[in-house]
Amino acid sequence: MLNKIVAARRMDVEASKQERPIRELERSITSGQFVFSKTVAELGWNLLAECKLASPAKGRLCEKYTVPELAEIYSGHGATALSVHTSPPFLGRLDDIKKVRAVSRLPILRKDFIIDEYQLYEARWGGADAVLLIAAILSDAELVRFQKTAYSLGMDCLVEVHDLEELLRVQQTPAQLIGINNRNLKTFVTDIENTFALLPHCDSGRIFISESGITTRKDAKRLKQAGLRGILVGESLVKAPDIKVRTRELAFPAN
Repeated sequence: MLNKIVAARRMDVEASKQERPIRELERSITSGQFVFSKTVAELGWNLLAECKLASPAKGRLCEKYTVPELAEIYSGHGATALSVHTSPPFLGRLDDIKKVRAVSRLPILRKDFIIDEYQLYEARWGGADAVLLIAAILSDAELVRFQKTAYSLGMDCLVEVHDLEELLRVQQTPAQLIGINNRNLKTFVTDIENTFALLPHCDSGRIFISESGITTRKDAKRLKQAGLRGILVGESLVKAPDIKVRTRELAFPAN
């Protein structure tokens, strides 16, 4: 599934380059101020709440709210930052970032399958404060180069790993924000024990976020007590019976 998504995104990127050349993006870009990393670093615990309407594996996840409406709920109930999915298989669009910016002042992460530097310029042009880089789909050289390009645009990078091999690779790069994804890319099963298994190998000089499979206040509290600086949550928020309550539970797990 991952390979299919990446292949489709490559075609999408080539089409976007024709429609909106990189030189056109560069003329319209204003540099970011690294507000995503500054916000996360200042707080002992962070909820990165994802505005996610669907997934390729599970189909439609949220019928009740739009992306901007989810952003408003998260912003009003304790989220530190917002993750905006801009990939079509997740019913996301680049202009969702602008729609979210219109209703929230929180830092915005562009969540997508970044496989071309063009997407970094596109992200900043669209208003993103940070981008997700997935180690599983990038070479070591791309990880370093993409981070350098993002930083030159004033954007932060959350670099995502799934296993020990990827973690060790990423820790050889300048990455300061690292996300441990608890989803097994072969089975798509999530298990937050993946985070705990990788923690002994984590460089204490970097900030680590746990992603996927986090559903309860108890999960969040365990991760916080273990030294994680936050969580990125999408599905369990958008599918919750009361999204406001679930947002507060994960944003303030010690309460």
